[in-house]
Amino acid sequence: MKIVVAPGTFKESLSARDAATAIAAGVRDAKPDADVVCVPMADGGEGTVEALVSATGGRYVECEVTGPLGDRVPARFGMLGDGGTAVIEMASASGLSLVAPGKRNPLVATTFGTGELIRAALDRGVRKILIGIGGSATVDGGEGVARALGARLLDDKGRELPPGGGALVNLDRIDTSGMDARVKSRRVEVEVACDVDNPLTGPTGAAQVYGPQKGASAQDVHVLDAGLVRWAEVIRRDLGVDVRGIPGGGAAGGLGVGLVAFMGGRLISGVQMVLKAVDLAGKMQGASLVITGEGRVDRQSAYGKTPVGVGEIAAKLGVPAVVIAGSVGEGAEEVLSRGIDAYFTILSGPVTLEQAIRETPESLRRCAGQVMRLFLAGREKG
Repeated sequence: MKIVVAPGTFKESLSARDAATAIAAGVRDAKPDADVVCVPMADGGEGTVEALVSATGGRYVECEVTGPLGDRVPARFGMLGDGGTAVIEMASASGLSLVAPGKRNPLVATTFGTGELIRAALDRGVRKILIGIGGSATVDGGEGVARALGARLLDDKGRELPPGGGALVNLDRIDTSGMDARVKSRRVEVEVACDVDNPLTGPTGAAQVYGPQKGASAQDVHVLDAGLVRWAEVIRRDLGVDVRGIPGGGAAGGLGVGLVAFMGGRLISGVQMVLKAVDLAGKMQGASLVITGEGRVDRQSAYGKTPVGVGEIAAKLGVPAVVIAGSVGEGAEEVLSRGIDAYFTILSGPVTLEQAIRETPESLRRCAGQVMRLFLAGREKG
């Protein structure tokens, strides 16, 4: 009996790989001879690099790059098992978690370090780059990435602009003559994990929706939005790419727009990117059951999260799919129309958050064991 275990991360508790290990142990408690195939998953955000490296037998590459405020920070990216694909989480180099709350300033925060990770991947001869763009400290439209790859952003006197989204209002022209030839040739395929549809600018854009949580005041938001408007205008004129209405262009402070304009990137669903990269459909062939999971299942889970991505593939293949979650919230039942047959919480009673986090591995194992016993009973008595 083949059982596929494909959970995402249980935030603050377990990585996707550790969650898969705990679930697999529970399955084997109930069915010791089961053929358990573990496929750690992610949705393009936190844990994407680890999930893909683990699932493909890849490796990590450690780097030191420029952090959001210009300091040097340790970062890493993954090389997948095919040897030709790199996976990057922009948060590793340009994430909000790298900046103390009192120092957050999107006017000057830059994605330059993310560009350095991209350059390091190019140095390893990759044919494809997968980039997860959640959790940014920046609202710079990807100007830092563009600079790291050799572009020059100039004001009307021919001077280089300082880093950060606040300076983009003074952008006069983009000089791409010194850009990395590997980028200009478009020989490397770039896929960008993006699970929001916010445009670059305006009331639902990068600055107005996400700027405040990155430390922007009301005045800062106005400056940042005006800068992104100018950024889009100059990109259209100098690069011939119209990024103004791209759905998802406002994600990660507009980084998606920069990756589209300067690298020919393609914005796709994060979970779909991961599903394709780990070949979950292929690994699910011949399975009797798939168990997925994440820290919380609620209404948002039905829109681009790991369990539904797994469930939709399972439904196409006729494989029953079950979600095990740390907690269940309002609207969780919506996943039942998206390929999931049932969902369960690992909580057995009222506990503190600290206790729930501490006991997650054993709770996952116990719940998975019960799910498996129920599944076996249904097969034997059905």
